[in-house]
Amino acid sequence: MRALLFIAAGLFAATSDLAVAQIKLSTKPDPNLIENRYFTAIDGLMDGNADVILKETRQGKVVNAATLDLCYPTEKNSDRKDRFVVNLAVSGQTMTGSTTSLVDKKPVTVKLTRKPTADTVDFRGQITIGQTVTEVASSENSDISEKEFQDSQTVDDGINATPKDFTEVSPESVGVRIKLDSALDFLKSLKGQDVEVALNSLTVTCDALRSGHQTLNVSVDPDRAAALIAKAKAMPGVVAAGWTTGAVEMDRAIRFPAADYSDGGKINRDKLVATLSNVLSKTLAAKFTNSSWSPTSGKLKMVFKRPSTTYPALDLTDTIEIDGIVSSDKPGNSDHLMLWISTPVTTTADEGSGAKLNLTDDSGGDDEGAEDRDDSGSIEALIKELKGQRWDADKSIWK
Repeated sequence: MRALLFIAAGLFAATSDLAVAQIKLSTKPDPNLIENRYFTAIDGLMDGNADVILKETRQGKVVNAATLDLCYPTEKNSDRKDRFVVNLAVSGQTMTGSTTSLVDKKPVTVKLTRKPTADTVDFRGQITIGQTVTEVASSENSDISEKEFQDSQTVDDGINATPKDFTEVSPESVGVRIKLDSALDFLKSLKGQDVEVALNSLTVTCDALRSGHQTLNVSVDPDRAAALIAKAKAMPGVVAAGWTTGAVEMDRAIRFPAADYSDGGKINRDKLVATLSNVLSKTLAAKFTNSSWSPTSGKLKMVFKRPSTTYPALDLTDTIEIDGIVSSDKPGNSDHLMLWISTPVTTTADEGSGAKLNLTDDSGGDDEGAEDRDDSGSIEALIKELKGQRWDADKSIWK
């Protein structure tokens, strides 16, 4: 009986060892597996300003085919981009190919030598674009899988055509995603219109060249934003249009009942300014001097003045500017309004009669502590006066 038990135990151990061996064997890479691997950076190429995607199709460790997608500045220190995509012939460690750039139509030739080193790859060679030759000398480049590459290509431009409210998008900010070959005509249609186009959104990025779509950012009076979005959607080449992020930051936003500040469905701007200026004059210890509403963005600007305490004997004057945006708290009709006000911006000058003392401010405009001190509880005072609510970022609710 004991002998039978020893035999059974031996058979079990042998079977277990065989199973473990099979498991270990199955974890080895399949030498015949065909997969795509990507290099999304080649260090040092074009002074680090090139956006590179090198796709290799491999069978095991052997590279059978490769495609180089290179986006680069057309001139040194220029925001304007060009791009080429070239299929490379692979012969041993050498990869070569030629094509024409997509924007400027310049001839392109690529000659690269690929040398594996442990888990990375070194690249050497030349890329010629027109008459310009770029030397390639890049070491220890790591690759990523197809899934990792696709995940990295997801781009969210933040456009929302149907937001439930204006807590995640800004009421004056409109985003338009449009095909590259239609962008010029769309921009021309905005000439003479009461809108503002963000200059940085005019730059055609590498992502735009690869996707074929550009996202334009436009500021407009919140009362006209819905109409602009509807107009944009009807334009040729527009893929999406809606609200996006803009000037409004929720930590300086107030939601309050619309009834006291609305006439016939429109915001009573004069009454609202009277309330805001009265509260802010007290919190800032300053005299309200004037206000204006931008005809393009609908932004409110309020100006206050007070004697400067920097050097009282000189009788200097502080000028305080505060911007604001007022709109419904959500697209369409609502019984609540939302107000956003900026942090106060203070400048000091000699405004006395006679000869003036010229002053310069070297403290910088990013002194958040100074801005907070100058705010003097304005947000809380406005909430109280407007019977409003403040946004609770932790709970994502108005409180």
